[in-house]
Amino acid sequence: MSDLIVIGYRDLTTANAAREKIIDLQRQGLITVRDAAVVDVGPNGKVRLHQTTNPAAVGAAGGALWGGLIGLLFFAPFIGMAVGAASGAIAGKVTDTGVDDKFIKDVGASLQPGSAALFLLIDQVTVDKVVAEMAPFQFGGQLLRSSLNMEAEQRLRDAIEAAHLSPAR
Repeated sequence: MSDLIVIGYRDLTTANAAREKIIDLQRQGLITVRDAAVVDVGPNGKVRLHQTTNPAAVGAAGGALWGGLIGLLFFAPFIGMAVGAASGAIAGKVTDTGVDDKFIKDVGASLQPGSAALFLLIDQVTVDKVVAEMAPFQFGGQLLRSSLNMEAEQRLRDAIEAAHLSPAR
């Protein structure tokens, strides 16, 4: 089961930097992120969504590959690629499996202009190591929402607070 964590930041630059650090920690095997998105509120109050992956693009690429391979069987690889890309894009658009975009925008609407929030859908995490890796960067942040149980959520709040207080390396 995945856990949803939403952390608010003072600005878009900080939220994007925190997301990039989380993606780096995923490459190191310390966390498994199913989806990561950032939402920010411009000075005019407009909510903007920034996703890490585009499901339609991923679907189109996969569809083109499979369509091309199937097309080779019928000696029409380019037609197969075109049909596969189109059907893959449609399937990718319909089956967005990450954090619900409407939920992201609803939370974003509650943010102050100029601020941002990072949405993480996490499958697995080594909490102590991720906290230790994130702390030196002093991203700050405030836990806005989570699907964690009360004890785990309090540990996360304590870790975020400790990161606010620890000196930079």
